[in-house]
Amino acid sequence: MRLDKWLKVSRIIKRRTLAKEVCDGGRVAVNGRPAKASTELKVGDVVAVNFGSRILRVEVLATPDSVRADAAKDIYRVISD
Repeated sequence: MRLDKWLKVSRIIKRRTLAKEVCDGGRVAVNGRPAKASTELKVGDVVAVNFGSRILRVEVLATPDSVRADAAKDIYRVISD
């Protein structure tokens, strides 16, 4: 699954267009490497999102095409906040 879509499905970022802009701005890394919006994610990848004053690191647990809002937190595990 594409990184920008996964960020939107997981509800880490609310809109896919914003997720694409954040990725293309160099504020997202996958497994320690800067990632573009089109980067393919797999289960087990570690995604780090720089929100300015804090960095959110999560491990990908699933890559579903869609998920209900109350179940969105089940597709990732927070490593550090």
